[in-house]
Amino acid sequence: MGTLQINREKDNKNMQIRIRRNETSESLIKRFTRKVKKEKIIEGYLDRRYYKKPSEKRREKQLHRLLEIEKLKQKEKKELDE
Repeated sequence: MGTLQINREKDNKNMQIRIRRNETSESLIKRFTRKVKKEKIIEGYLDRRYYKKPSEKRREKQLHRLLEIEKLKQKEKKELDE
């Protein structure tokens, strides 16, 4: 019985996927990729690939906040129209 592992640098945690009984390799890989996407491991790696100045981080954070607020406003407007 084998396992797939990936080491998360930030949290120093290992993620393991154990092979289930009668599980095909395709379904194991699908489960692994879903878990990696859910944990946002690749996104975190791509984010930390290059140094970002603190001002850049703040600017991005503010932009994400504004986008979330805009989404909520559109959702409320859509619900009121219905």
